[in-house]
Amino acid sequence: MNSIGKILQDRRKELGLTQPDVNKELKQFGYSMNHAAISSWERNVTQPNATQFLALCKILGITNIYDAFIGEYTPDNPFSELNEEGIQKAKEYIDLLIKSGDYTKEDTSVLPSYREIRLFDLPASAGTGEFLDSDNFDMIEVGNEVAPEADFGIRIHGDSMEPRYINGQIVWVQQTEELESGEIGIFYLDGNAYCKKLDCSRVGTFLVSLNQKYAPIQITKNNSFKIFGKVVC
Repeated sequence: MNSIGKILQDRRKELGLTQPDVNKELKQFGYSMNHAAISSWERNVTQPNATQFLALCKILGITNIYDAFIGEYTPDNPFSELNEEGIQKAKEYIDLLIKSGDYTKEDTSVLPSYREIRLFDLPASAGTGEFLDSDNFDMIEVGNEVAPEADFGIRIHGDSMEPRYINGQIVWVQQTEELESGEIGIFYLDGNAYCKKLDCSRVGTFLVSLNQKYAPIQITKNNSFKIFGKVVC
């Protein structure tokens, strides 16, 4: 039995899709991934979570998930006793039943919920840092693609948080004054606003960029420092 990553990779290549193509499709499902994550899945370094996995199957047209990834007989799958010709005939009959309109299920899908949330006009710089004007924002309508715990959005400028967050990307933030070491947040430091990772260790407290070409910024007792919130997506 092939690994999950190998099956996903083979199916992607069979469809003529690139990893950026898959990444673009994942965004339609509300997942803002980077290309490195998809590569990591395909190499079995990491694995997608359950909902990401189901989204991948949808994108790659994998309808019989059990057969594709397990490949063994299961009594819960009537197709498992049919050859390819039999499976095709069964699908054709199912298609006829659907087109007749007499056997389709009622639509019980949950309509997407929408809400208004603040989006700040001035960027929290991911490079040099710019002041976050807390009164300068627009109210925009967002749906399920934004985490429910998010309280506001802010647009990133600069490349210091690449590859996870790129220049011009909106990040959604849960307003809080406390963060754990290792979490990414929006910070105020000496008149500037930053999107960085908080790093608290025995040698001190730092704001750290994901792009290694930027040096960590140390926070001392002489700095004016505040946490605006935690980046949740």
